Amino acid sequence: MTLNDELDHLLATRDRNNMAPTIKAVVCLHAAHPENARVLYEVAGAYDTAGQEQVAQGFYERALEAGLEGDLLRRCYVQYGSTLRNVGEFGKSRDVFAAARKEFPDSPALAVFEAITFHAEGRANEAFASLLELTVDYVESSDIDRYKSAISGNAAYIRSLDRNEAPASGT
Repeated sequence: MTLNDELDHLLATRDRNNMAPTIKAVVCLHAAHPENARVLYEVAGAYDTAGQEQVAQGFYERALEAGLEGDLLRRCYVQYGSTLRNVGEFGKSRDVFAAARKEFPDSPALAVFEAITFHAEGRANEAFASLLELTVDYVESSDIDRYKSAISGNAAYIRSLDRNEAPASGT
């Protein structure tokens, strides 16, 4: 069994309500593969799922430094940015999501979690406007399609409320 197969099996059989066995298993894999980017990421995720964000944070940072790529990198950004938000580091969280969205502009998950960060730091208008834009960009529905322009206009209007600029709302 390859390391990736072992990790896949471990994650498929984990119990999110009792992460201790999963943490024990990924920590053992980490001891054998201390620089492996995916192992570092999975250790972070296990601690994160267990509610140990402070521990997870360091492993996410090491996983990013170790060179995650592709979908694992995108997922790490989502989880790391959320962890930063959960420990109250809103500015860092926002920076992670901004960088991640440049690298993965078509990821609705990154946009959603970035909006959650905006909300957590008290930027409700920015959060709501972001979610409206996400609706325009990703919800396929004739009902939404008919109003995309109005929804976009409202998103711009709502976002402007934080800047004390009020363009026409559209609808």
